[in-house]
Amino acid sequence: MKKIISSLLLLIVFIASSYAQDSLTIDYDKIEKSLIYKTGKIEFPSGNAILSVPKGFKFLDAKQTQYVLKDLWGNPEDTTVLGSIVPDNKGVMNDNSWLFVINYQEDGYVKDDDANDINYDDLLKDIQEEMRNENPERIKQGFGSVELVGWASKPFYDEKLKVLHWAKEIKFGKSKDNTLNYDLRVLGRKGMYTISAVASMHELAEVKASIPNVINSIQFKEGHTYFNFDEDTDTVAAWTIGGLVAGKVLAKVGIFAVIAKFGKVIFIGLIAAFAAVKKFFFGNKEQEVTKPKVEELAEEATKEEEE
Repeated sequence: MKKIISSLLLLIVFIASSYAQDSLTIDYDKIEKSLIYKTGKIEFPSGNAILSVPKGFKFLDAKQTQYVLKDLWGNPEDTTVLGSIVPDNKGVMNDNSWLFVINYQEDGYVKDDDANDINYDDLLKDIQEEMRNENPERIKQGFGSVELVGWASKPFYDEKLKVLHWAKEIKFGKSKDNTLNYDLRVLGRKGMYTISAVASMHELAEVKASIPNVINSIQFKEGHTYFNFDEDTDTVAAWTIGGLVAGKVLAKVGIFAVIAKFGKVIFIGLIAAFAAVKKFFFGNKEQEVTKPKVEELAEEATKEEEE
């Protein structure tokens, strides 16, 4: 009897693997083709800056980016996302997919007086300890533990451009592949744009090579630049350069300030595998594993494009 059950289980696994290969391919392709990308100049809702989509990239709007991050990659919901830029030769559904997520935070003018005085090795130890302390709450809320392995690229402040950038190597739970979070902060008069690359560690060289173009992709309009700061009327942020690297500015989202690459996309694969087995044994019609939300977002993006 045990041999029969074992053989049946092996057969199910074989069938699931065989059928799911095509199902997954179709599903991934359908999701990717449903996304509406843009190029050229993008004006943000704040009206204070323009994104010139850099060469080699394409822009994905806010709703579609939120869908990718939350529903496909398994991150917590973040409605403040303004959009993302994706490498032109990649999509969001491949193993080698990565992107830059864009946000804006109007928290005041960030003073850069401390930029040359920060000991980033000591700061790294502090951040690592904070992440460890936050893990019980992450796990309680259904998200795996997070470990900051170290700097993937040590923090650097470009005083001329008023742009800060650094990269962290992060381990999520028991994942074999570590995630790369490459962060940029483009400072302005009343706030800053955050540009965060979400990739795997083996894509570090590729991401790093794109930084020069990405840094210059967001330009504040006249009157909104860092150099337009008016100490008599403008608000000064509660943190400086060191606080940005430490993540103090993200206190309002706390333990969820780190973005993971791929999470629930595996779940879609399991659905496809189950559908394949069910179809084989019961002769059901072809199962639809693509979420309807993808099509809804595509229709919305198309309408906005036409308007």
